[in-house]
Amino acid sequence: MAGGANEFASGLTTLSASTPNLVQSVDWLAIAPPTIAAVVALAVLVADLFVPDTHKRLLGIGAIGGLLLALLALVPLSDGDRQTFCLTTAPETCSYSADHFTLAIQLLVLGGALLTALLSLNDTRRDLPAGEFWFLLLASAAGAALLPASRDLATLVVALEVASLPAFALVGLKRGDRRSSEAALKFFLSSVTATAVTLLGVSFVYGTTGTLHLTEIATRLGEVSGQLDTLAKTGVALTLIGFAFKTAAVPFHFWVPDTYVGAPLPIAAYLSVVGKAVGFSGLILVTVIAFPGYADVWGPAIAVLAALTMTAGNVAALRQSQTRAWSAVRLLAWSSVGQAGYILVPIAAAAYSSDDQIGATVAYALMYAAVNLGAFAVAALVARTHPMNRISDYRGLYATRPLAALAMGFFLLCLAGLPPGIIGLFAKVTVFSSAVDAGLGWLAVVMAVNVVIALYYYLQWTAILFRAPEGAPEQTTDGGGVAVLRAPSAITVAIALTATVAVALSGYPQLVLRFAATSLF
Repeated sequence: MAGGANEFASGLTTLSASTPNLVQSVDWLAIAPPTIAAVVALAVLVADLFVPDTHKRLLGIGAIGGLLLALLALVPLSDGDRQTFCLTTAPETCSYSADHFTLAIQLLVLGGALLTALLSLNDTRRDLPAGEFWFLLLASAAGAALLPASRDLATLVVALEVASLPAFALVGLKRGDRRSSEAALKFFLSSVTATAVTLLGVSFVYGTTGTLHLTEIATRLGEVSGQLDTLAKTGVALTLIGFAFKTAAVPFHFWVPDTYVGAPLPIAAYLSVVGKAVGFSGLILVTVIAFPGYADVWGPAIAVLAALTMTAGNVAALRQSQTRAWSAVRLLAWSSVGQAGYILVPIAAAAYSSDDQIGATVAYALMYAAVNLGAFAVAALVARTHPMNRISDYRGLYATRPLAALAMGFFLLCLAGLPPGIIGLFAKVTVFSSAVDAGLGWLAVVMAVNVVIALYYYLQWTAILFRAPEGAPEQTTDGGGVAVLRAPSAITVAIALTATVAVALSGYPQLVLRFAATSLF
């Protein structure tokens, strides 16, 4: 018995010496932003069982506090050199990376979710179930914050679905509203189809390379035999199609207008910024990190998608602006499709230039997030007195709410790229330069034409803000009969925050545009 025990112990020693250690240390600080959002989501869901209906606002305040805490967790990561969940046999190959690209997108995602929460604070008391709403919003934000840090296809797809699935429910959360249910169904069916295509592409890539880590895929795709080359190219193309849907690129954009109009207004704002950030992040990761050897496949494809997307979005917005009762939200939806085309340009340019072009995409996305969320915040304010939210409802806004009108005018000028919206102008010039530097002169010309087209409807909307109102302005009065125009404090804070950021960036655009001059990975 003693001899057998000694032989067994000797065998275990030999086995442990030959088997790599599978126990990985976790850098909790690196994963703190998405983790905090996820933990607070669960806490809010449980708290909803015990908080009485008269105090449901506390759930929203808790959600806002959790998002603020997640944003603060980005500060210790500013050095951008943390990685975790790495292979023990190859420590440089990791599944989670908190680099500068990750931090920039997480700032955009969590900041966008925070502003969405501010816009929603009053709606959850009246129209939306509080517990479900805050849980779904925080869960989606956690997935969106995880995605830019993902460095393997499995984590990437899981993060994509964690960000997307709660969004379906958020769109259809207006119970009894037919448009909301229809919008959620369209969004769900389209997104599920895109996910299936993405998974098929991922399976092809894994089948040809034998790995899911992005850096390893980049190395092994160059060694794929001729017999598997077609399968690899098909996998690359299918993976890109899935992420193109998330960015609302043509021809995967048809769900956007109906979804934005049918969704609660704060959720439309969330999808226009955070939803796009999810798509662009995934698209950048798979193209620049995983598929650089197939730039001849995805480069021309994304360039054509960029041209078609910006043209379709701006032309549709132009047609929308010429209807008698054009909807502000529908116009913003088509505008967001056009803006998506601009953001795609530097990604396409990365296939043709050795210089880092991704910074231009991140810079433009940060600018777009601030001003577009600001425009939706003003739209939420107008919708409180004009539920149809037509552009005609903005006529004379300056006479009733001068600060909101000035802010809205500034946001629209930023989106158009006109002074005093300097940050919008600089962001467009940065994107335009990336196309020229990469030798995509034709794409730069298409972009210039689309910028001119977009000027018409942005300036038309801006002019309406300052026209004399057709009738007496709607006002409420206090006990003394003095006209008082009240706005919810949360919406006021959201407008003030976005306006402050937009003005600050216009005065000092280097805060964002430096991303265009430095490598993010």
